[in-house]
Amino acid sequence: MGVFDSLRRKRRAGTVRGATKGDTAHLDQWAAQRRGVEAYVEPRTHVTETTVLLVAHDGEWTRRRVASQEAAFDFARKRGMPIYEVERVGYPKRMREYQERQKRRGGSAG
Repeated sequence: MGVFDSLRRKRRAGTVRGATKGDTAHLDQWAAQRRGVEAYVEPRTHVTETTVLLVAHDGEWTRRRVASQEAAFDFARKRGMPIYEVERVGYPKRMREYQERQKRRGGSAG
């Protein structure tokens, strides 16, 4: 197998990309640069694995894959941040308000 063969391989239909160390690193870096960060765990779907949505005090947000719901809770617990299940509590109002502000400004959210 050549060096670039793995890049040329096509993903099989129906497969979902799993979480990587890069996903966790992004979440860590993002949370460290903002205040009032809360975590929201989103369940696995047919399209994506379980994800963690981080929302800052002003509604700015980011989302990345995690290995499982348990991994999401471990991530938040180790960092001392509150975590909620989106299916139970929904998305925070400040996140929706942030997205609306970004739309009005012509910027991108997330």
